[in-house]
Amino acid sequence: MSDSSPGTVDLLGVLAYAELTAFLRLAEDAALLAPTLNDRAALGDVAATEYGHFRVLRDRLASLGVDPEEAMAPFVEAIDAWHAQTRPKDWHEALIKAYVGVGIAGDFYREAARHTAPSISALVDEVLTDESRGEFAVERVRAALDADPRLCGRLALWARRMVGEALSQGQRLAAARPQLAALLVGENGEDLAEVGRMFARLTEEHGKRMAALGLTPGP
Repeated sequence: MSDSSPGTVDLLGVLAYAELTAFLRLAEDAALLAPTLNDRAALGDVAATEYGHFRVLRDRLASLGVDPEEAMAPFVEAIDAWHAQTRPKDWHEALIKAYVGVGIAGDFYREAARHTAPSISALVDEVLTDESRGEFAVERVRAALDADPRLCGRLALWARRMVGEALSQGQRLAAARPQLAALLVGENGEDLAEVGRMFARLTEEHGKRMAALGLTPGP
């Protein structure tokens, strides 16, 4: 698949808008929910990283002769709706969303990128690297659970909601953009076994994140 195929442009467009909104939401959470100035600064650093990723994607779209705004436009409604439905009420929910919610969405984009040109898959891997966000969230959530184990149940439920909303978002995007949906299962789009393997990989990655936080994935 070429760098400028419709499916690839859709993937870069949805990911660019996802990174832009991640920056905006993380900055908002840092300003409104962070309990200390150190936390505000640290989450601000994570937000700045997300904006850097957005700029990389925006520039790649432009280099392909694609208007970045036009590439992002089809995905604004779905991604904005996801953020509206998963607005955190407190600091701990914000951390779970930044790690688990954004993480499962990123897993979808990685799956789609497996069926693109090597230059695109490498770019997607680069912008979805989340070490700083992951370390930030894991450290603080684990400390909070150690201090108050009663948080475990509530945060586990919130994490499951993040996954459910992310899966619903993915289904909406796939229904609206068939060429993007085709990337998720490659040439074997009608192979149910391939679809099953994809969801097995998504479930495995989600389980790893929950374990890192000290939470159970749940049913």
